[in-house]
Amino acid sequence: MSVTTQHAQELIEGAQQLNIALSEQQQQLLLQYLGLLIKWNKAYNLTAVRNPDEMVSRHLLDSLSVLTYVEQYGNDWLDVGSGGGMPGVPLAIMFPERKFTLLDSNGKKTRFLTQVKLELKLDNLEVIHNRVEAFTPERAFSGIISRAFSSLADFSNWTRHLGDLTTHWLAMKGVHPDDELQALPDDFHLDSCQILKVPGCQGQRHLLILQRQ
Repeated sequence: MSVTTQHAQELIEGAQQLNIALSEQQQQLLLQYLGLLIKWNKAYNLTAVRNPDEMVSRHLLDSLSVLTYVEQYGNDWLDVGSGGGMPGVPLAIMFPERKFTLLDSNGKKTRFLTQVKLELKLDNLEVIHNRVEAFTPERAFSGIISRAFSSLADFSNWTRHLGDLTTHWLAMKGVHPDDELQALPDDFHLDSCQILKVPGCQGQRHLLILQRQ
């Protein structure tokens, strides 16, 4: 199955509900990315979502739902445990002037991400095949984001060395993770919690924004 006009319509309408104005080019790139995801997912097991009809909402629109927060927190972003590229690829498409580094320890997934970068000509995207603990960039990121990557404690502890006191950590979660917040390391605090409304998604979605203190 490939990308259909129904997928395109769902993307356009969903973006409108999120108050996001997609340019023609952004729309095309997002749908191209969806096409690659559908094609490669069969062999590479990039996402547990098997049905392409669910991918617009659960991958594209879910990634776009954090746009306004990413916009606020700087130009140099790390997507940790990026997997099939969510939310990093859609964000890189939406913010061509900002840099997005996509990190994953799974070689199949980083091969796919490299292919996405080449086919979509995303010059602002860098793909890193490494374990997060072993990754040592030259400077701190302005923002570090993850989607369904790990517990908040692991997310904070494993990426502490990748940020500084000005960095914002954005954790995309389902239900509000009360237990995980109790286990946050002492040098991290919850800056804010945002409820995300993702068109077409039935379950709860939360964005937790953390900072070091």
